[in-house]
Amino acid sequence: MANESDKPALKITLEDLERVSLNSSVAVAPSPATARERTKNYGNIASPEVAPVIEDQGKSRIFLQGWFYLGVAGMAGALLGWGICEPRFYDAGGHRWGNIFMLPLVVMLMCFGFGVAESLVERSLNKAVWRGLLSLALGFIGGFIFDWVANLIFQITVAIVSELGVHTVRNPAFWMARGVAWMVFGITGGIIYGLVDRFGKKVQYGILGGIIGAGLGGMVFDPIALATRAGGPSRAVGFALFGLATGVAMGIVESALKDRWLYVAAGPLAGKQFILYKPVTVIGSSQQSDIYLFKDSAVLPRHGSIELRGAQTFLHADGPLYVSGQPVKHRALQSGDLVQVGRYAFHFRERHRK
Repeated sequence: MANESDKPALKITLEDLERVSLNSSVAVAPSPATARERTKNYGNIASPEVAPVIEDQGKSRIFLQGWFYLGVAGMAGALLGWGICEPRFYDAGGHRWGNIFMLPLVVMLMCFGFGVAESLVERSLNKAVWRGLLSLALGFIGGFIFDWVANLIFQITVAIVSELGVHTVRNPAFWMARGVAWMVFGITGGIIYGLVDRFGKKVQYGILGGIIGAGLGGMVFDPIALATRAGGPSRAVGFALFGLATGVAMGIVESALKDRWLYVAAGPLAGKQFILYKPVTVIGSSQQSDIYLFKDSAVLPRHGSIELRGAQTFLHADGPLYVSGQPVKHRALQSGDLVQVGRYAFHFRERHRK
């Protein structure tokens, strides 16, 4: 069949191919595998920025556990109150100021310890000062009021066990009578512990923990006195255990009954948990933040917030925030999500509802 084109046919011979050479300035496209190896992801529209994976660093930090630092704070406050009043305490009774002020002062300084302990652990000096002053004021008033109430309850319970035939402090029924009366002091500590943070649930957990701890502390007070056979040392050990038991019980109850919380997986506070009580919890580098993130220039004074809305929990970002490695502005959190802020990382967790 005849060629319909008027143009002559183009012929390339082997000699022509041998004379062709590649120009070194022409770029050869790399293979897809090579391109992936050489490309670094700095974040762009096509490929969103991804946060680095952070390893959990907080499994062994016992001093960041609530039951630990509240127990230590309660014990330190009780011992300080005892130490101030003991030199002016008269074992035979009477109205020396040591006898009058010992229990109220022990309770007041325990409340002070509970009020400042968490702020000191979080390195928030401003909060510690404010909460400490408020705890002292409330503890001073509550100490005297609840001392009177506890004495009244003690007289009633002692009268009851006496009617049952108990007439000696060696009888465990008498120890239980003191334990019931001292639960009042635990209620004082729990109320003030929650009030300084203005959280209703924290008050409830504090009261329950305080009742358990103070009741146990009160019940061991007389056995310790019988074992040591000395007034001053027995009171020192008894009050120390009273403060320790109250703080430990408050921390355990608060942790056991929590609903939603953030567990710090990485950063200076790794191992601590922040229980979410407030409708809106602010996260940032300002000491006024509910979750204060220090020593990180990448964290803004108000970096984000967590909102509790019914059964749902929402994260709102004011600065760069990542959930499970992806940048977010607003996000409904699910239990197990990893939230990253600067060099800090948090696991969001919530109790499973039936």
